[in-house]
Amino acid sequence: MKDDPGNRAEAVRMGATQGQAWLVSPASVDMTRPAKPVKRAEIEAQPQSIAVDLNKSALLIVDMQNDFCTKGGWMDSKGIDVTPNRAPIAPLKRMTEAFRDKRLPVVWVNWGVRKDLLNIFPSLRHAHNKSGQEVNLCERVPGTRSEVLLKGSWGAEVVDEINPGERDIQVTKHRFSGFWDTELDSILRNMGVKTLFIGGVNMDQCVMTTLEDASFLGYDTILVEDGSATTSPEFCVRSTLYNVRLLFGFTTRSEALLAGLAAAA
Repeated sequence: MKDDPGNRAEAVRMGATQGQAWLVSPASVDMTRPAKPVKRAEIEAQPQSIAVDLNKSALLIVDMQNDFCTKGGWMDSKGIDVTPNRAPIAPLKRMTEAFRDKRLPVVWVNWGVRKDLLNIFPSLRHAHNKSGQEVNLCERVPGTRSEVLLKGSWGAEVVDEINPGERDIQVTKHRFSGFWDTELDSILRNMGVKTLFIGGVNMDQCVMTTLEDASFLGYDTILVEDGSATTSPEFCVRSTLYNVRLLFGFTTRSEALLAGLAAAA
């Protein structure tokens, strides 16, 4: 297609991000999508060290919500000690700040179910209410201030210490995996993301299923060990780390990721 300066002056960008957009004018459409230069970061990880392109990377944080991580939330009301789920708060705070400083995407994926539960199947309701006699999704827990994981409720909000407010990219989910029946995959592909650093809770449940689906979809997946946690027994942590390293990707720690980001500068 012959380049015409007049057409170029009239061209407009159509796309969510520069590296994924068309350049459109009345006479032509440029689909070349010029890529950003590689921004290489080397990071210590298991089972091998890794090198990634930060311009194709994002930090993905799963379910750091009051119902899972805060006294007075749903899990606390069931007698579950939420202390382990609070351990990732400090590492995640450092990582979100570092990613924002470098203008790298931070993506929050959180439960937020419909009040009418019309897209929630019996199997998922049973997973949250084994006996049929417990407080279930969208029902108010006695003594707490919101309904369980109801979209827009206090229980579904990210914990205060790292609540992004209106910042970053936010995706609502209604399954354990953040990719199932959500716009997450489309958002990441529109941003040209290939590599995901993943943290949040619970490591062996929503974090793991999200990581597995990301792997199945072709993303590079790195679990940040101290940026993730679970209230499950310790053997669940060991099993998760084993399976991630064996089958689905890599594991690293926040200090190694931060060191890689700093060195890349």
